Amino acid sequence: MPHWHDTDTPELARASSSGVSTKEMWIHLKGSWRLPDLPDILQELRSSPLSAKAPLLEGTSIFIDGSQLEAIDTASVQTFLNWLLPQLPKGSHDTVKWAGLKPEIQSIIELVSQSKFRDSSGEDKGKGEGLVAKVGKSTLENLAYLKSLLSFIGATVVEMGLAIIRPRGLRLRELFVQLEMVGMNAIPIVALVTFLIGIVIAYLFGIQVQKYGANLFIVDGCVIAMCRELSPIITAIIVAGRSGSAFTAQLGAMKINEEVDALSVLGLSPMRVLVLPRVLALMIALPLLVFVGDVVGIIGSMVIADLKLDVTGVTFINRMQAILTVRSFVVGLVKAPVFALFIAIIGCQMGLSVESNARSLGMGTTATVVKSIVAVILLNAGFSVLFSELKI
Repeated sequence: MPHWHDTDTPELARASSSGVSTKEMWIHLKGSWRLPDLPDILQELRSSPLSAKAPLLEGTSIFIDGSQLEAIDTASVQTFLNWLLPQLPKGSHDTVKWAGLKPEIQSIIELVSQSKFRDSSGEDKGKGEGLVAKVGKSTLENLAYLKSLLSFIGATVVEMGLAIIRPRGLRLRELFVQLEMVGMNAIPIVALVTFLIGIVIAYLFGIQVQKYGANLFIVDGCVIAMCRELSPIITAIIVAGRSGSAFTAQLGAMKINEEVDALSVLGLSPMRVLVLPRVLALMIALPLLVFVGDVVGIIGSMVIADLKLDVTGVTFINRMQAILTVRSFVVGLVKAPVFALFIAIIGCQMGLSVESNARSLGMGTTATVVKSIVAVILLNAGFSVLFSELKI
């Protein structure tokens, strides 16, 4: 069994090796390993006989003795691992064992070595995962999210029931504050967007009906489309991006600042104090915003009909009274509370599941917008099928 020894000078003999075989190797670390000593450390590592040898054979166990280490920092550990890892057989980092470490030194080495080994193996980067593994992992994550979302919906419904039974427990001041934020403050953006959507729809429909001289039928297409489909879904998407993300940001910041835990310590229910007022406020505000969208969108269509198709405002309103039934108007309003319920629940659930870091808060806010918009589109598709089957 071959042996070798480096110089025994304490200041320079920071790394030496002995007991080398195809199955076992001991590396003894000595002296002080700190940032000012890095030049000497690098010189010792490069002059080590191990550096001149071929990479270690597969199956070789590496034992690193740190009993003679006086001190070490993360830069020195990183430097040592950068020297050691390329000489290890691929995927054999688990064979590296540390021995004789003081507790304070062991914590530093574990912190750096775990990160280094994880990066070298590629576990965090998803390397080596096949398509089936990725699909399966994503499926399990989505199922876990759906389970937590259903549980959150159940808890919200229970709180709603308790609020109906004991209305004095509902925080009315917070409810009206949220109504102002998600309702009154959202009117300008909803009115602007639906007005522009009404103009675009009327312009596109007008190009087609003008070919057949059926200018008056522009009213049928624009009014029914705005009331049944466009105004509810456009308004819900605006609210999802505006209010849903705001719920996640507000509750997430409270979670990071431990304000949610403080409420629980005081004997208050976070569901009742934080979630319920937001859910109820959005369920009340969204139908009103949809109504605003209906009116403003129809006005936008009326403007284009007058300018491009010679359909005056009086003619437009008379035709609208003839073709717009209460059923078509109510269909759009019925969708709104359901959209609002899911938007508010997704926003609050993501906010309360935020971890204690800013990155998680940003990711949760982004995920809220995406998931809320997807939920609105899926719900709208379900309503369309349901109303079609019911002949509504």
